[in-house]
Amino acid sequence: MQSFAYQARDPLGELIEGTLEVSSRDEALARLKREGLAVLELDEEGGGLDFMTRRIRQADIIFATSQLAVMVDTGITLSAALGSICDQEANPALKQVLLDLKSSVESGDDFSTALARHPQQFDKTFVSLIKASEQTGTMGEMLETVANYLRSQLETRQKIRAAMAYPSVMAVLALGVTIFLLTFILPKFEPLFSRKGVKLPAVTIFMMQASKVLLDYWHLWLIGLVAVVLTYAFGRKTETGRKILDWLKINFPIIGTMSRKVTLSRSVRTLGTMVASGVSMLEAIRLTAEVSSNWYYEQAWLRVLDRVTEGQRISDSLDDERNLFPPTLVQMIGAGEETGKLDVVLNKVSTFYDREVETSLKATTSMIEPLMICAMGVIVGTIALGLLMPIFQLSRPSG
Repeated sequence: MQSFAYQARDPLGELIEGTLEVSSRDEALARLKREGLAVLELDEEGGGLDFMTRRIRQADIIFATSQLAVMVDTGITLSAALGSICDQEANPALKQVLLDLKSSVESGDDFSTALARHPQQFDKTFVSLIKASEQTGTMGEMLETVANYLRSQLETRQKIRAAMAYPSVMAVLALGVTIFLLTFILPKFEPLFSRKGVKLPAVTIFMMQASKVLLDYWHLWLIGLVAVVLTYAFGRKTETGRKILDWLKINFPIIGTMSRKVTLSRSVRTLGTMVASGVSMLEAIRLTAEVSSNWYYEQAWLRVLDRVTEGQRISDSLDDERNLFPPTLVQMIGAGEETGKLDVVLNKVSTFYDREVETSLKATTSMIEPLMICAMGVIVGTIALGLLMPIFQLSRPSG
């Protein structure tokens, strides 16, 4: 027998919590359904849903959404489609989420309402698009749209990670080699130089001091490193920390331009997808602000939302934020508003910025790689020079 903790609502809408001792999860769902309860959460004790959902990747969500789109589009009911995907799903965490969705739908809840109960897997954009499709009766088509939207977002992130992988490895390697040379190799030569009474050049003296600081105060360096990591981990969750980090992202040399284009691509694609799917303009702008992933762009979109609410056009509102939105983007959106084809224009603009992101990634990588190689060469070369110059002095014949 297994013990399951559940949260459910009775026919009057009151929240009920409790536990069941049954042989399987399906039996627990069946028993609660026979009692007229709408199951909200059903977790095996000792293995709660919150812990398990952390292992669900976005690629899993995209694949399940694509499957669901095909099945619903061919006439299969949403409940049956969810059940079929559950039977094939190998990821136990995602399977549990899908079972909860199926149970909620069978209990009479809207699909968007069921999705909203799992914000870690289905964000507000996902829920809003599905809600719009429920009003227009285009669930299958919308699910495919959502899958394509999520896929484009995932591909962009993967391209950025791949482009930044080599410079990151080079930076770690350069730091590791430097620390190794200063703390392991250089100290072995110091007694030799002291015994021979060699007059050390300035670069060697500087490295000796650096080596001494690293060796004598290694615990302080370790504490400092931990402090930096913790400050970053917790600081980025605060508004001040997020403002600092997001400012660096869009203003830092070399990577700033790329970061701006990535943010613009994400924002414009979200806005275009929402508008084309029938989501209200104000809701679309609000959700665009949430997915921008940059504090400054988020605040800019919220200011645009306020102006549009007062009756101003989107292009005019964006023109007031010209430090973040380029004039060409504002002009194209203005043309879309004038012709009544804003959704088409936004999708074309997002495609344009996707290409710009790829170009920026290649350009940024091509600039960072030689810079990292040069920096590593200078560091290692300087240390080698600091070691070799005293050795050359030792090898000279005296007198």
